[in-house]
Parts: sequence; C-alpha cells; structure tokens
Amino acid sequence: MAFIDILAFEQVLLLITAVLVGYVGVVVWWAMRHDNAAGVKSALKGAAIPIGFVGGVATSLALWAEMVWPYPVPLASYNILFNDVYLLFGLTLVTLAVSLAVSAKLQYAGLFALVAGGVTIAYGWNGYVLGMTKEPFETLLLFGAFGLAGILSFPATVITDHYLAHPDGTAFAFRAGTALARRRPSIQASSRAAQPIVPMSPSGTPDEELSVHLPFRLPIYISITLIVFVVSMALAGIAALYFLNTTLPAHLASAP
Repeated sequence: MAFIDILAFEQVLLLITAVLVGYVGVVVWWAMRHDNAAGVKSALKGAAIPIGFVGGVATSLALWAEMVWPYPVPLASYNILFNDVYLLFGLTLVTLAVSLAVSAKLQYAGLFALVAGGVTIAYGWNGYVLGMTKEPFETLLLFGAFGLAGILSFPATVITDHYLAHPDGTAFAFRAGTALARRRPSIQASSRAAQPIVPMSPSGTPDEELSVHLPFRLPIYISITLIVFVVSMALAGIAALYFLNTTLPAHLASAP
C-alpha cells in the first residue's frame, strides 16, 4: 500500500484539541466563579465524547505512524520526533475522556498530562538543537506550547477535583456560607444584676447563633490558575495553527 502523509491531519487534531479543551476550561472557570457545581459537572461530562473521539483517532494514527518505519526521506525525522509525543498526546486525551465520562478524579489524567508535557518540551528542544525538521523554530513553538499546557493542566485538574468534592461551597477560603455571630447580653435593670447573663437571639432563644449569608467569592489565586491554563491552551492553538500554515503548502504541493 502506498504511503499516506497524515502529518497535516494530525496537526488539525492538535488545533481542534486546543480549542475544545480551552473552551471547556473557560466554561468550568465561569461556573466555579458563580459557585455552580452542576454547571462544572455538566461541562466536564459533555466534553467526554468529543475529547474521547479526538483522542482515539490521534492514538490510532500515532500507533500506525510508529509502526511505519521509515518514513519517506523528506519526513524521516517525524517518525521519532513527532509521533512519539503524538502518541502521548492521544493517550492523554483518552485518559482524560474516560475520567470525564465516569466522573473519576481528574488529577490523575492531569498528572499524566504533566509528565507528557515535560517529555514534549524535551523532544521539541532537542529537535530544535539538532535541526531535525525544516521548520525548527515552528516545531519548538508547537512542542513548547502544548508541553506547557500539559504541565499546567495538573493544577487545573486538582482545583476542579477539590471544588467538586465540596459541593456545599466550602472548597475555598473565600466562599458562600454562613458567618456566625452572637448577640451581646445587656443588663436592663439592677434587679436582674444578680441573674446569669445569657446571650439572647431576636427570638429570645438563649445562646442561639445568628447566621449572616456571605456572597461567594472565588479566590483570586484559583481564578489566575485556571485562566493561565486557558491562556496556555490558546497559545497552543495559535502555535498549532501557525505550524499548520507553515507546513500545509508543501504538504499539498508535493505530498508523498
């Protein structure tokens, strides 16, 4: 069977993933900001199918590409440089999709992504130093952006797990809840001076705690962490689009 160059299609899947995961990140952050645990769960559950589909396709393509050895000479370097990390990319998405579908803890998928992200950055840097591609700088940007997004996904998933584990709004220091207060007793007459002093509520019940409902406020460090993750996915999408725009003309003009 003749060799089929799937590199451009793999790059398109990178772009789709960056947009999809970035959008999910925005929806989750917005729902957390409004203390909407149901909205967070709905966004995560809804993302399981598209993320799983992209991850399954990416994993299948990467496995096939790993077994096709060697690539034609113009693409020979991509056997190792691109498809090793692309297989990690696909497996990360599959792991994430399964975790989303069964409502498992996301931090383990985030840990998988953290390690894969570090490996991706290492591959990109070595590919750049060794000049393994015709687009060394673009490749470095692509690998660096997705590697960084993978690393930042770990704290983002830990935050999400922690929030969903406390649906009563007690996940963070600044939260919706109840502030407790007590009425201070007053001595109204000298005839009662010798009686025990008992805190009274407006209803007259002794020692009754008064509740004051405070508005929910997502801590700034939580918002910053989630926003930085979303920004990293946006940068990864831009890098994927830039890389695709650089390689697509040659791919269409003289594909193997």
